[in-house]
Amino acid sequence: MPSFEVTPIGTVRNNRTDVQHTDNWGAVRSTITVDERFGEACLQGLEGFSHVEILFIFDQFPEHDDYREPRPYRGRSDLPPVGVFAGRGPRRPNRIGVTSCAIESVHGRELTVVGLDAVSGTPVIDLKPTMVEFRAVNIKQPEWVSRLMSEYFQP
Repeated sequence: MPSFEVTPIGTVRNNRTDVQHTDNWGAVRSTITVDERFGEACLQGLEGFSHVEILFIFDQFPEHDDYREPRPYRGRSDLPPVGVFAGRGPRRPNRIGVTSCAIESVHGRELTVVGLDAVSGTPVIDLKPTMVEFRAVNIKQPEWVSRLMSEYFQP
């Protein structure tokens, strides 16, 4: 397959630096500083939205060598093995993460959000306003996912 290059548009800054601390993201306040090449008005209009989808790179995690065998989620033996595309973890092809976060403030090239599950220094590759028309309805997931994620976005 052809490859392509992605250049970050900004960087995350927050008080989380430990990539092994994987729960309790709900109260994490992060500021994304967008690169100056986009100008001071690059976020104009985003303040009218309550949430923004943030696409970022899990740059502090290596990819796995082989994705063919399903693995227990988060390495937990009490969870069923799943294929690489049945999870949202950081050890994945292309290491792209995406999270919808509450917007706290927009000032020039700085966007402050709450609930972003990315450590300080993480490169951001895109921002998209969260729109009702793009949100899924009638979402179904296995029971174990809710059990696993019960602490993920807790403060």
